[in-house]
Amino acid sequence: MNSVPIFQVDAFTSGPFTGNPAAVCVLNEWLSDNLMQKIAMENNLAETAFLVPRGNNWLIRWFTPLTEVDLCGHGTLASAFVLLNILHPDRKEVIFQTMKMGNLIVRKKGDMLELDFPTDTLKKCDLPGQIIESLDKEPVECLMGRSDYLLLYRNEAEIKSLRPDFRKLARADGRGIIVTAPGSDVDFVSRFFAPQAGIDEDPVTGSAHTTLTPFWSARLGKTSMKARQLSARGGYLECTLNNDRTLISGRADLFLKGEILV
Repeated sequence: MNSVPIFQVDAFTSGPFTGNPAAVCVLNEWLSDNLMQKIAMENNLAETAFLVPRGNNWLIRWFTPLTEVDLCGHGTLASAFVLLNILHPDRKEVIFQTMKMGNLIVRKKGDMLELDFPTDTLKKCDLPGQIIESLDKEPVECLMGRSDYLLLYRNEAEIKSLRPDFRKLARADGRGIIVTAPGSDVDFVSRFFAPQAGIDEDPVTGSAHTTLTPFWSARLGKTSMKARQLSARGGYLECTLNNDRTLISGRADLFLKGEILV
């Protein structure tokens, strides 16, 4: 039986019990895909990140309770927190090598960590019927990014009032659905639904902000913006559009550390 160090970190947090909790497992070499998926299912968090060292960099993979995903913002922020604040506090940045999204850089930025992610591209699309039926409130506009639908609503109150039928929503294609509107005390707000990936509503979704940032940058005529995700736990992010890269900053806090026996 082997022991694997595990950390649970709240990412994009603004205080205790806010933000999005992610598990981070630090490995010497990859476990089998099946075992990593079972660990993620056992953790039952939106994401479990697995890290393997490669020279001065780290390989990273992310699993929801149901499936592996190509990109996860809060799992990357949580992983960087473990490396830059616990395991290697002398370092100022870390480079993660991914299977499908190239290299991801995370840097210390004051009391925040800054993700450097590839910017998503968007195109207008027709809204699938099952999404309209699930949300029971038609958006002003519908677009499609790399893996998610983005639905624009008129104001923050409309975003808060959405009560999706997740059974219907789970039949939609893509990874998930981003709903967004102008914010009352930030530039924009959002929520993220992904029952297709085993997450009815994600508390805070860093990767979705690679889609939201270019969208709102074009509408607001600015490259640096403040954002809030309106889940029950809530999350705060600062986003900057830097051409084909999106910089996403947030705070993180350690909730627990221990070991799992596999």
